[in-house]
Amino acid sequence: MSKVVILADGEFPQCRKVLDILRTADTVICCDGAADKLLQFGREPDWIVGDLDSVSAEAKTRFADRAVKFYEQETNDLAKAFRFCSEKGFSPTAVLGASGAREDHLLGNLSRFAEYAIKYPDCRLYTDRGCFSVFSGKGEFSGRAGGQISIFSFDPQQKISSTGLKYPLNELNLPWWHSGTLNEIVNGKFTLQTTSAVPVLVFFND
Repeated sequence: MSKVVILADGEFPQCRKVLDILRTADTVICCDGAADKLLQFGREPDWIVGDLDSVSAEAKTRFADRAVKFYEQETNDLAKAFRFCSEKGFSPTAVLGASGAREDHLLGNLSRFAEYAIKYPDCRLYTDRGCFSVFSGKGEFSGRAGGQISIFSFDPQQKISSTGLKYPLNELNLPWWHSGTLNEIVNGKFTLQTTSAVPVLVFFND
């Protein structure tokens, strides 16, 4: 499977594992000014997507043939990158650089990730401390036995059940984002099932 990475214009990754994802990517789609950070890293962007207001004039000119401008302002650059992937037939496997710069941007990026990445079950949003996955309805996951996870529901009314977790969920509502934090994987595999189709985020604390 081709490795397609979306690089957001937040804090550039520092973790070796995350940097390896970037190094081995077949295609890197940069959100606007992330192109300049990628160039400093030593790799050229395959695509630059967004409203192109934060990428340098030099990079915009140099890569004019691979810069795609979206004029509408109703969505952020991460959403535009996902839309670009859909239009091109790409299946993104990782989102990097979505955290670290501003907390409001991180929350916005997590919301957009949950909205768009639901179409791509293999896609993860990586930070230097862990990664987010998204599912709807039912999800089957694997992780390190004893590893911590947190579950974030976008619908306070939906009920969530689980198997394979230290603190079982039995048709439990998660009305606040802190309600599902700091659970633990028992034997390396677990499942989550919900009563609605609203996406749910799962954070793996690596």
